[in-house]
Amino acid sequence: MNLANRITIARMLLIPVFILFFAEYPLWLTENSRFFGFIHAYGTYIALGVFILASATDKLDGYIARKLNQITNLGKLLDPLADKLLISVALIMMVQSGMVATWIAVAIIAREFVITGLRMVASEQGIALSADRLGKLKLVLQVTAIAAVLLDNAPFTFIRMVQVDEMLMLAAVALTIYSGIHYLLNNVKLIKLS
Repeated sequence: MNLANRITIARMLLIPVFILFFAEYPLWLTENSRFFGFIHAYGTYIALGVFILASATDKLDGYIARKLNQITNLGKLLDPLADKLLISVALIMMVQSGMVATWIAVAIIAREFVITGLRMVASEQGIALSADRLGKLKLVLQVTAIAAVLLDNAPFTFIRMVQVDEMLMLAAVALTIYSGIHYLLNNVKLIKLS
């Protein structure tokens, strides 16, 4: 297994770490633990750090794969899967904690299922559908919006009238839906759906 794929797998392994720290009352700690208070108070920020680290490795593994000529079919499968898992888990955890509305998570995750389904059908026909620029921009906006929500609008508290985190999340949903429709319209004609 090459370096790029190892980085992708490491990104996937960071997802359970994110979950461990994001949970409001981590199951792996007892209230008697001397770390309980610290994790309870700062767990979301630790989870945010893990989320940002995992998100940052997306660019790193792609760069290494191209630079060292390590592009593999396994990498083509794992890289988008790691992204989708990270975003989906973060959204589900945030819905559970009441940080985002359920419809936001459903809209974003549903788009990923539809596009993944299209790619699977294309793959069976020997057609490789790669991500387009809108899809990459969508991922950056999703990561930014999730980070802002996890920070509870903290960098923007001086703006009292505007919830920047909510605006970013709505923009991420809008771009997610738009990029999904754009991707479908551009690629569905390349495959046989009958």
